Amino acid sequence: MIKEDKKINTRPPVVVFLGHIDHGKSSLLQSIKELGIKITEKEVGGITQHIGAYQIEKDGKKITFIDTPGHEAFSQMRSRGAKVADIAILVIAADEGVKTQTKEAISHIKKAGTPMIVAINKMDKIGADPEKVKRELKKEGVLVESLGGKVPSVETSAKTGKGINDLLEMILLVAEMEGLKADFSKPAEGVIIESYLDSKRGPTATLIPEEGILKIGNILATSSTFGKVKNLENFRGEKITEASPSQPAIVIGFKDVPKVGEKFKVVSNLEEAKKYLRKKEERIEVLEITPEKKVLNLILKTDVLGSIEPIEEVLKSLPQDKVLLRILKSEVGDINENDIKLAKAGNALILGFRVKISPTARILAQREKITIMNFDIIYDLVEGIRKFLEKFLGAEIVRTDLGKVKVLVEFWSEKNRQIVGGRIIEGIVEKGSLIEILREGEIVGQGKMVSLQKNKRDIERAKRGEEIGILYEGENKIKKGDTLIIFKKEKKKIEI
Repeated sequence: MIKEDKKINTRPPVVVFLGHIDHGKSSLLQSIKELGIKITEKEVGGITQHIGAYQIEKDGKKITFIDTPGHEAFSQMRSRGAKVADIAILVIAADEGVKTQTKEAISHIKKAGTPMIVAINKMDKIGADPEKVKRELKKEGVLVESLGGKVPSVETSAKTGKGINDLLEMILLVAEMEGLKADFSKPAEGVIIESYLDSKRGPTATLIPEEGILKIGNILATSSTFGKVKNLENFRGEKITEASPSQPAIVIGFKDVPKVGEKFKVVSNLEEAKKYLRKKEERIEVLEITPEKKVLNLILKTDVLGSIEPIEEVLKSLPQDKVLLRILKSEVGDINENDIKLAKAGNALILGFRVKISPTARILAQREKITIMNFDIIYDLVEGIRKFLEKFLGAEIVRTDLGKVKVLVEFWSEKNRQIVGGRIIEGIVEKGSLIEILREGEIVGQGKMVSLQKNKRDIERAKRGEEIGILYEGENKIKKGDTLIIFKKEKKKIEI
């Protein structure tokens, strides 16, 4: 029996959309906002920052959506112990099927233990094949209901609106089956979904309470900061006095900007709040820089704090055996004149994520020849930096040994040219190759093969066992009994 003083009530589900780039996650979210759901036109009015969450109403029931930059941020939240979402929508384009990021998203959803709904999107496209998508999902261990599994799937089109209402109904059905409850009488606690530093209002965060009702005047504690709720707004930017479980709320009053994915808790006073703070680890990052390794300095500017960590983690995951990525500065805000000056002083590349470039900064960057790369999607940012790194590193010279020739006779010699005859004892020989002279186990000279002959006829290549004549050009002379190492050098594009 539930005690009466606990006030256990049903709470709305919190939903996250995950999937491959360009499969329609953002379009679906936008369609949900537009297709007759009870949501006011004021929603975007006055809000200049990405707040990370919003809430809609369907058939008198509310649903909260988390709008994260992608599964990198989802993973980052989970790593801090945050449950993040009650339901995950796996979005897959019907005309493209399961892709790399789809597989990654499936992995993240499974690790989080979050109930899944598959949205087979872009059903308006030519070539849409939902049955093929279902078969591909089966190979990844996701069996949808129509194939005898337990994972519900809905066919949708953000463009035509097909299946949007069905998707919302499925979300409410799964939420009902999950039996989502919360104790409304407890001191509020939940998760930081987004945070940033507002130039006028100070540290600002979007929270979603999991238990209890958050109110103005509450003392909040997280592992990185604390504060008092001075101002409370809903996702539309409208002032409210309280936020109940699963309701996104914008909070102003933190001492510092809290980290995305942190748990927050309402406590009785500031002294108690300070006890939750974790001591910042003093870390000295040792960068292993060797002569053969290049260093690329980066300045990272993002729209919100929640974007910085997943981007930094993705950058760290790139191979750094040939080039070391060193972040000189990462902060929230548009790209300004000071960023250009730092980039010039540090010989750095500026990476922007969902930010603007001030007119002064743009002019200065052009004058100082500073490269600025600006992106709206983490996946595009990663691919962009990969291509830049490949260009930055240029091509590497790769040596390939082809074969060996035993010198049997010296025919002719003049200045730095010489004709010799020999037998191929290993591999092959190709016209135009490079030659190393091996004498008594030591390399005594190097040159190139001008021409190659067999039976006094010019040829392009010869193989093991054949006797050949070589026109050699080089500083050191070849002698009878020498071994010639035949090799070539090629420029090869470095792939990151």
